[in-house]
Amino acid sequence: MSTVVYEQREVRRARYAVAAVFAVHGAVTGSFATRVPWIQDHAGASAGQLGLALAFPALGASLAMPLAGSVTHRFGARTALRGLLALWTLALVLPSLAPNLLTLCLSLFVYGATAGMSDVAMNALGVEVENRLDRSIMSGLHGMWSVGALLGSAGGTLAAHLGTDARLHHIVAAGVLTVLGLVFCSWVLDLQPAEDEDPPPRFALPPRSALLIGAIGFCAVFAEGASLDWSAVYLHDRLETSAGLAAACTTGFTLTMAVARLVGDRLVDRFGAVRSVRASGVLAVLGGALVVIGGHPAVAMTGFALLGLGIAVVVPLCFAAAGRSGSNPSLAIAGVATVTYTSGLIAPSAIGGIAQATSLTVSFCLVTVLACCLVAFAKVLRAGDRTSLRVTPQDAAVPGRQP
Repeated sequence: MSTVVYEQREVRRARYAVAAVFAVHGAVTGSFATRVPWIQDHAGASAGQLGLALAFPALGASLAMPLAGSVTHRFGARTALRGLLALWTLALVLPSLAPNLLTLCLSLFVYGATAGMSDVAMNALGVEVENRLDRSIMSGLHGMWSVGALLGSAGGTLAAHLGTDARLHHIVAAGVLTVLGLVFCSWVLDLQPAEDEDPPPRFALPPRSALLIGAIGFCAVFAEGASLDWSAVYLHDRLETSAGLAAACTTGFTLTMAVARLVGDRLVDRFGAVRSVRASGVLAVLGGALVVIGGHPAVAMTGFALLGLGIAVVVPLCFAAAGRSGSNPSLAIAGVATVTYTSGLIAPSAIGGIAQATSLTVSFCLVTVLACCLVAFAKVLRAGDRTSLRVTPQDAAVPGRQP
């Protein structure tokens, strides 16, 4: 068997391993989200205090993500991902153990920090596998994250329905996910820094290119956060639908995003990142417009579904572009992740603040305007468009790093 054939087989195996890692990462989020009411009661937190506590995961992630590059350089990609993912899956247990608001905030800070660092590590490996395969896979990887989140939330819903103590639920879930994560990480690429490669600073601001790419991700994540947290409220309060129909709208939005990400790689391979994001932006603008002008639940639900379709592939393509935008992929990816996490942090409160001052309709006018930015500024992703960087399998086998 030739060396090239063996390396390509190893890369294909690594692709499935990274996809499984994305699913494990998503399952932690889904497992946590479904037990937030139990955690709130256990900590004795009011609605306002819970809102404060839920800001700490994004804060922890934003502060910790720039450290991921240094960890990866020191330990190698496989070992770093194995350790960071294990810390993230085990951190699932912490919030349910918190007896008061202070400990809840601290536990959620650690939860977010480990989430962000493992997020950077697995996205960096995903970009590396994509480069070596010379075809788009990042959208599908993020689709697997959504699948994992759905599976985790299904398990959490069942545990809540059975009245299971969240501490027991999360201990069991963390144990299972930790074992699965360790197994899957053993099959990812074992990238090591080149001998003459200088170690990155332990903490560094992201490069300017990453900030520009992150701005595109900011718009997409803002629309995602607004739709996830406010679509049900929009239908229930503004259009006076039943609670069940309102919840179905949010579920529909989530499913359209997951499906679009799972099939999005084929479109990206055919049309490239820039044209894919422009087309996605058009769909998102149309969806936002239907939400704003639609006075009927069916119209608004169609609008939210189109928003999900429109923003689904944007963040994966931002990570892919960041990973090819400079000499330090982990640092660039950390920069994009920091910007997008920040967007996810401020979007729900921004939508609520605007709605309080005006109306939810005006809030989603802002979402529609940000969707327009996807169309206008998609060219920012051109420098990292994989379709303009075709290489041979022999060249792709060692893109500046040593396996």
